Amino acid sequence: MREPVINRCMVHGRNLRNGRFSSENQIYLVTTVTHRRIPVFSCLKTGRIIVREMMRSDNHGQTDTLAYVVMPDHIHWLFALCDTKSLAAVVGSVKRHSARQINRQSGLCETPVWQRGYHDHALRSDEDLIHVARYIVANPLRARLARHVGDYSLWDAIWL
Repeated sequence: MREPVINRCMVHGRNLRNGRFSSENQIYLVTTVTHRRIPVFSCLKTGRIIVREMMRSDNHGQTDTLAYVVMPDHIHWLFALCDTKSLAAVVGSVKRHSARQINRQSGLCETPVWQRGYHDHALRSDEDLIHVARYIVANPLRARLARHVGDYSLWDAIWL
């Protein structure tokens, strides 16, 4: 009897991370999506929670944020990973702490905020960081959430 397709997909999803390792001072672009793509971050107050968690990661010496954008149902975060924790531990911590605060703010208990997992891309040394950062912060323009980057509140980049 064949195994159900969903189980094979879940196993495959876990296997994508097998053999991966986090590298100190490596620059990563991480994208993570809200549970069921619910636009949790349409509210500025809620969006500021995830921004505070990314900055908390910087303040604890885990990351050095280069650029980010918080979209209504996902985030893009470009950062250098410092030597304190693995990529999975850092992203997991930011997601866990932000979910706890978002649920507390909304009065909900343990409601999923994030989909499981995340997408990461380790940038090669020949990739243009400023070009990647511009692509990230232009997301609200492409999604027609703003006409100008300055009209959208939930983004930052060290170069811009």
